[in-house]
Amino acid sequence: LPAPLPAPLRAPIRVVSLLPSATELLAAVTDLAPNASSILVGRSHECDYPPGLGSVPVLTRSRLTAAHPISPDPRAINDEVSAALSQGRSLYDLDEALLRQLAPDLILTQDLCEVCSVDLRTVQRIAAGLSPAPDVLSLNPGTVEDVLDDLIRVGARIDPRVPGARDAAVRAAVLLRERMHAAQEHVNAFDEGPVCLFLEWTDPPFCAGHWTVQLLERAGARHPFNPTVIPKGMGAAAGLQQGARAAPKSRRLDPDEIVAQQPDAIIIAPCGMDLAATRACAAHLREQSWFRHLPAVRANRVALVDGNQMFNRPGPRLADAFAFLVGFLHDRPHLIPPNFPWEPWRA
Repeated sequence: LPAPLPAPLRAPIRVVSLLPSATELLAAVTDLAPNASSILVGRSHECDYPPGLGSVPVLTRSRLTAAHPISPDPRAINDEVSAALSQGRSLYDLDEALLRQLAPDLILTQDLCEVCSVDLRTVQRIAAGLSPAPDVLSLNPGTVEDVLDDLIRVGARIDPRVPGARDAAVRAAVLLRERMHAAQEHVNAFDEGPVCLFLEWTDPPFCAGHWTVQLLERAGARHPFNPTVIPKGMGAAAGLQQGARAAPKSRRLDPDEIVAQQPDAIIIAPCGMDLAATRACAAHLREQSWFRHLPAVRANRVALVDGNQMFNRPGPRLADAFAFLVGFLHDRPHLIPPNFPWEPWRA
């Protein structure tokens, strides 16, 4: 068993986050809420933002053996993940003893993607065995609006113990929506826009899904590989109703599908990879004849992005990701946030 942790001052509520996006949502609330500091008492190994989390105990670790941080092999990682999921094996370990010792009041997790974090059933099973049993809040956003709603849900869940947290969450959501609307003002709604391929994995290729497709379309691009769908009875779902348009999850593509659409722009942002690893994951594409002859590649309209930080996490930094999309797709570099982790890719 791990050595006993030093007894910290009792926070008004003790929160464990097993999801990077949830950690960022919580931080967005606590930054604006009075008396809300130091309520995060445990985190996942992937929770690395905002800065200053180094002293917060880590509760999880990955079981993947193929995920090399410097020179990852995307094909080997995909094969290992697929094998584990087909056999019902978890991709992560959760330190039950440490979780018990931390005695959380609330655990933040998700059930949207079985690859992104410890599965919900495992978390619920372990939480039920703690005394007292903590509350478990599962965040499963599929759209941008869901992300904003989750921000308010987090604030509402801690509000009884942190007065003012729900109001702080509402303020944070309004600020994020205002930033996104300001970027969208630079998009010509009457222009058909470029066909953009957004790759969330490179070998085999997987295209974007969920909120990322919404961001692409609102940024004025077309993503025919996995477009948003309009619910019945919503008309064109334009203007204020655009939040009703939702895309399915990421899906695997055949190279022939990509070639058929002749994308004008390509964004490569593999799930869970930083910019250096993204560079390595994209390297094999240089060897593919079908890829080298795409219009976007010939015109040097390809961007590498730290998807792990900016697109994969349905949290507050999606506002930065959206501003980047508008700036990159419409040649407005002044809209791209300073220090945004991306670089142009030359084939």
